[in-house]
Amino acid sequence: MKITVVGTGYVGLVSGACLSEVGNDVLCLDLNPDKIRILEEGGIPIYEPGLQDMVRRNVAAGRLHFTTDIDRAVQHGTIQFIAVGTPPDEDGSADMRYVLAAARSIGQRMTDYKVVVDKSTVPVGTADRVHEAIADELQKRGVQTPYAVVSNPEFLKEGAAVEDFMRPDRIIVGANDEQAIHLMRALYAPFQRNRERLIVTDVRSAELTKYAANAMLATRISFMNELANLAEKLGADIEMVRQGIGSDPRIGYHFLYPGAGYGGSCFPKDVKALIKTAADDAGLELKVLTAVEAANDAQKHVLGDKVKRKFGADLKGRHFAVWGLAFKPNTDDMREAPSLELLADLLAAGATATVYDPVAMHEAQRVLGDEPRVRYATTPNEALDDADALVIVTEWKEFRSPDFDTIKAKLKQALIVDGRNLYDPAWVRSQGFEYLPIGR
Repeated sequence: MKITVVGTGYVGLVSGACLSEVGNDVLCLDLNPDKIRILEEGGIPIYEPGLQDMVRRNVAAGRLHFTTDIDRAVQHGTIQFIAVGTPPDEDGSADMRYVLAAARSIGQRMTDYKVVVDKSTVPVGTADRVHEAIADELQKRGVQTPYAVVSNPEFLKEGAAVEDFMRPDRIIVGANDEQAIHLMRALYAPFQRNRERLIVTDVRSAELTKYAANAMLATRISFMNELANLAEKLGADIEMVRQGIGSDPRIGYHFLYPGAGYGGSCFPKDVKALIKTAADDAGLELKVLTAVEAANDAQKHVLGDKVKRKFGADLKGRHFAVWGLAFKPNTDDMREAPSLELLADLLAAGATATVYDPVAMHEAQRVLGDEPRVRYATTPNEALDDADALVIVTEWKEFRSPDFDTIKAKLKQALIVDGRNLYDPAWVRSQGFEYLPIGR
């Protein structure tokens, strides 16, 4: 199949690479020439395990191409994926400018039947707006070219996006056009050879499914974070509680790990957008999700609060080591990352910090700018120099089994504030550390 993917961010680039991996002829469009240059030179503009090798392999095979030429992109693919960003607007709603601009670009140029696929995470009703935008452009041209609009939300986890696309647990296709459904089934057939994973719904149900999935996962995280805070006050161990409730098959173990709050490009944005959609389009207040958002905002300050309870509200003259900056492991994404709130809390109280992350250092320097109170280390141990304590924010594997003797020797005080519960409290304390985890 000939496929066009509009946008080369996480969703667009992963989708394009994986679709080319199974033999499709894929053209990825992006209006940012720097991104296209990086891709054509064999690099990728994001960090995602396994993605760069897949991109290079399929470019070499002639199945994956990149362009800034909109005319070429529209003419190329019968299936046109829209995978552009939908950043949060000031009021919390999803900004649909880029999605609708992509739709209009297709409508201005299409000359034969197209299946326009909303792959971006979009509010309920977006497919109708995309359909109208294309219809408007066709009317301006005085043509009646047939087309269909499909909702095909992505369920990719950053850090495991390639695996998620190649071995999906479900494929949601929202459509009412039989030809479009047939083409989408053919497109995804290589990814579900051992059993059927494709679920066909109406368009609006598909759009809501994506928001509902992320909202449910965010709810589990905030719920466990609140339980962890309660466990600390009551003298209980949240890890034992997690094992106890996770063993119930109705609950399960996924997304029950307490921590420093969720971040990233999806959960914060999608929870806000769903709350806004409910209020504006249905006149409903989503009380549970409003509480989820509030709980998460508060949780991002838990690590800073632990530091200030130990050292006092005035942290002038204090210096801290921070391990982990990305919002989760296996990505360099720092959007809405808990590390940003921690650093803001420390700096506001007068402290300085040295930070380390296995892959997000370049992104950190871009996000934090020329902040003179933040230093950048090249190794975890280098970050410990002159630090009063170590604060762990992201659960990278290389932090799981460090040299505790070195940590103790380098720190001014043998204190670890662990926002991800990486270590056994009894063992760490037996090594002479003061250990402040979450809910334990």
